Parts: sequence; C-alpha cells; structure tokens
Amino acid sequence: MYDAWECADPKQRIYLARKALRISPLCADAYNLLAEEYAKTQEEALAYFQRAVKAGEGALGSDGFKEYARHFWGFHETRPYMRARLGLGEALWVTGKKEAAIQNFKEMLDLNPGDNQGIRYILAAKLLEIGKMDDLKSLLEKCADEHSADIQYTRALLAYFDNTANAEEILELAWATNQHIPGMLSGRIPTVELQDYITMGGQDEASSYVGAFGAAWKRTPGAIKWVEKITALIDPK
Repeated sequence: MYDAWECADPKQRIYLARKALRISPLCADAYNLLAEEYAKTQEEALAYFQRAVKAGEGALGSDGFKEYARHFWGFHETRPYMRARLGLGEALWVTGKKEAAIQNFKEMLDLNPGDNQGIRYILAAKLLEIGKMDDLKSLLEKCADEHSADIQYTRALLAYFDNTANAEEILELAWATNQHIPGMLSGRIPTVELQDYITMGGQDEASSYVGAFGAAWKRTPGAIKWVEKITALIDPK
C-alpha cells in the first residue's frame, strides 16, 4: 500500500492495491483506494468502503477494539479502519443514506473523542443540513471553548436563529477565529481554491467553512446581513 500511495500512475496504483489484497484480504486501505480511484459509481464506492470497514474490523479483532477503545487514530493499527469509516460516512451520505451516515460519524467520535480527523466539523455540517438542531446544539456545546471557525461561526448562526441574548458575543468569538468568513458569506470576498492543508484564520479556512456551511447561512433570513453588520462594528476599517 505504501508503494501504491507513492505511485503517480493511476493504473499502477490500482494494481498495487489489488496486489496488497492478495497478500492480505484484511488490508482496509486497499479497499479505500479502490473506492476512491476505481469505483465507477457512488454505490460501487460505498460497497468498497463497506468492505474496507469489514477488513479493518477483521484486522483489529475484538481485542483490538478493547485495547484501543477511545484512542483510535492514536495507534497506527487503527488508522486504516478509521480512514475506511470516514469514507463510508461520506459514501452513505451521497447515496442518500443520511441517517446511517450521521450514526457512523457519531460512532467515530465515540471511538476517538480526541477527533484527529476533524469528524466533529463534518458531523456539524451534516446535522445542520438536515435540520437535526438538538443534536447539533449538543455537539456544539461540547466544543464551545474550541477556537475554530467551524464551531464558533456555526454557534453564532444558531444563536442568531434562536435570537439568544448573547448572539453578538458569540459572533465576536467567531470573528476572532477567522475574519474572512463574513465577506465570503456575503460574496464581497471571493473564495479561494483549497489545497491539502488549511491555514487557521486564513482565506482557505474561510473558503472551506463557506463551502460546508454557507448554504445554511443563506437560507436563514437576515443572517448574513447580521454577521456583516456586527463584524463591521468590531473592525470598522
């Protein structure tokens, strides 16, 4: 699999992934690669990710799940499985199995509360999209002290929607995490192309946030005008 990841030729990557499976049918990452690069349809990709999860479960065994409980990703042995679970969640979502996707992401957070993969951000966007507001509020409450744009701007949106007394205070916390988001939400500032890494507080982080959460801001009457107005008062330049 390391050879496959380092190979630039798509056909050779697929060949090497299949070779890895001949060596070990429990190579979850091989199925992950086939899901991402060989599958022709979303349903086919879902099937590969499901096989990846099964392979990961087999590789870890019941003892592995006990040994690494609540510290998945902290151990290299768990990472192919967690990559498979992430792929599975997204594949479930795009094939319309949204409740199953939500449950998958929740289980991932139970496996690894430290959340090295940023599943909480993905889950927050999904919950907001389908209107599971109680679940979203519970998730955001657990992360209320986190200095991240995804969490704080989404908290600000819910505070505005609920007309809470400290909505402007929450927005100020959000503004401190990233000052590009209000302008991008309104279209005043263009989004930028995303790279492999996100710069905290940068335009790329803002673009990522708008891509994931912007639709919810747009369908909330007055929300974008509010965020532009309040943040202009914070920084009137």
